[in-house]
Amino acid sequence: MSNLQDRPSRKFMWPRWFIIIAPLMALAGLLLLALLIPTESRNFPETWNLHLRDPIDAFQDWVIRNRSTHPMFTFFFDPLSDFIDFGLRQMENFLLAAPWYVIWIVFGLLGYGLGGWRLSALALGGLLFVGLIGLWDEGMQTLALMSVSVLLALAVGIPIGIAASRSNALDAVLRPILDAMQTMPAFVYLIPVLLFFGVARVPSVIATVIFAIPPIIRLTDLGLRQVPPEMVEAAHSFGSTSRQMLLKVMIPLALPSIMSGVNQTIMAALGMVVIAALIGAGGLGRVVTQSLQRLLVGRALEAGLAIVVVAIVLDRLSAALSKIDLAAERSREPEPPWPHGANLRRALEVPATIVGEGVLRLARLFGYQPTGLSPRAFYQRYTILINSLLLIVVLGILSLIVPAFNDFPENWNLHLSEPVDATVKWMSRNLYEIGGLPIGTGPLSDFLTLYLMEPMRAFLRDVLPWTVVVLGLALLAWASAGWRLGLGAGVGLLMIGLLSMWEPSMDTLSQVLVAVFFSILIAIPLGIASARSDTVQAWLRPVLDLLQTIPPFVYLVPVIMLFNVGRVPGLIASVLYALPPAIRLTDLGIRQVAPEVVEAAHAFGSTSRQTLLNVQLPLALPAILAGINQTIMLVLSMVIIAGLVGGAGLGLESVNGLARNETGRGIEAGLSIVILAMIIDRLTQAWAGKGKA
Repeated sequence: MSNLQDRPSRKFMWPRWFIIIAPLMALAGLLLLALLIPTESRNFPETWNLHLRDPIDAFQDWVIRNRSTHPMFTFFFDPLSDFIDFGLRQMENFLLAAPWYVIWIVFGLLGYGLGGWRLSALALGGLLFVGLIGLWDEGMQTLALMSVSVLLALAVGIPIGIAASRSNALDAVLRPILDAMQTMPAFVYLIPVLLFFGVARVPSVIATVIFAIPPIIRLTDLGLRQVPPEMVEAAHSFGSTSRQMLLKVMIPLALPSIMSGVNQTIMAALGMVVIAALIGAGGLGRVVTQSLQRLLVGRALEAGLAIVVVAIVLDRLSAALSKIDLAAERSREPEPPWPHGANLRRALEVPATIVGEGVLRLARLFGYQPTGLSPRAFYQRYTILINSLLLIVVLGILSLIVPAFNDFPENWNLHLSEPVDATVKWMSRNLYEIGGLPIGTGPLSDFLTLYLMEPMRAFLRDVLPWTVVVLGLALLAWASAGWRLGLGAGVGLLMIGLLSMWEPSMDTLSQVLVAVFFSILIAIPLGIASARSDTVQAWLRPVLDLLQTIPPFVYLVPVIMLFNVGRVPGLIASVLYALPPAIRLTDLGIRQVAPEVVEAAHAFGSTSRQTLLNVQLPLALPAILAGINQTIMLVLSMVIIAGLVGGAGLGLESVNGLARNETGRGIEAGLSIVILAMIIDRLTQAWAGKGKA
């Protein structure tokens, strides 16, 4: 009896032939079912419509009638809106009133302090470019909106992250909420915010804060949880209170992770600020949207380039800030701040010494005796900082004396829009059809539309009955991750139909499938080439960095130059936007394959091609599938945004809901987007898990 108990249990394994035949049989059964269902029963029944938009529109009417009297608004939403509006106006007034050269030099000094001369030159050149294309004021408005949004996101997100790191229960509650927030396309956040805050800049800030807050919560939580336990125990043994341990031990050690969250929050906020121009946000985003609506491609490209430059500058500055080790900075010995020339260093120490001595004397008057560094070491260490502050003060005084130079000079203008508009006209005449041959933007657009996008949309929306789509996706989810995901996928698709969004959802799904196909077709070979050649990787790295820095909305501008408005620009922009994660993770997965495994394959006589196909790609499959998961989610996000330039589907429904103040319609479309995104995300995550197994 004991022998039987000790015998290891065998897990049941399906025969290989069944694993191959079963999916084919299921597919054949679904196609047969599709043929048997009558044509008139293939569309989702209109009588099943939940009419969710009716109570939402009624609630919107109630909000409009009671906005000025109901306590919910007078005691919560209105004070919150006034507080945010006050902060936003103060920040915007400060940036617009400050002389342009002061802000310019401040960014240059900040870049030098964080990353040296190269980062300083990048910051100076980037802001100068924004001014030279005549968008300085709009750039400052965008910077003000971003600054307030990021500060609010950090003020809310960091305490929540600290609380989550101290409570597993709170962390378990927050995890699915943050997953859903990061799964939702940015466009969806605009719809519910409009209901309570209306159309203005304040709802833009609220939507940006909600969209940008998940990274700082996650990375604050992660950083604090990764603090070594022995450091915490040592702090306890020295009698530190819980507050002291948090402020003096845990947060300093978790600072790199927290600052990485700040970097991601800044970039997410910038991407959302551009989209928020649709509901009243000013700045560069409004220039892009208005220019696209008027087909002023040159002006739209100028604003798009300005957004890209601002994004790169802020990304590099925040990334450099995340690499600062404050503990090492405090403990380092004073070093000469100017390595070139002792005389220059001594000259610069003179004003620093004067200001520093004044500060020390003022401190002694109030009974405070600074300790730590000697005065001389203090002056040497902070010479650049003190002189930078002095320079800013001098420039501020100069701006009061000579106010005529405070605004960016109007005669400093690159005038990019005129040659760009001329180029667009030339391309529309000469690239639509080249040499009378079926080559050019026109034939390519027709091919993508007539032979890929239209057939896929017709197949999902008109040919396949809705019951077959629901059943087929539920079976696929069940086979991928079990009955829970299968049931969730089936119920989710059914809910989309009940929201009267079946046809737009199938249209969106068709665009996603086509865009993902092209993205994978391009990304996987590039990722393989990058993994097998350091030279290719070096060439691709700056391109991928740029593609990941550009806010999604900006991708539409250059594509419209070639293909005008419609679904094709959205398709091409989606492919470009979604390429980086698939390329990077394919490269990473192949490079992480153990060298001894590759050597063993070569020892058994495998060719380079056989090693790639039979060893490296199978072992790299989890990373590749994770990249495909991210690619699919980015494609879905961009396809929704493409509704602004004529893309059909749920994106167009959302745009129409915003433009026509039909909140119910917009929320129905938004819920459908969220459901579709969560189904696709969970399904592709399950595939990645199977690949890892």
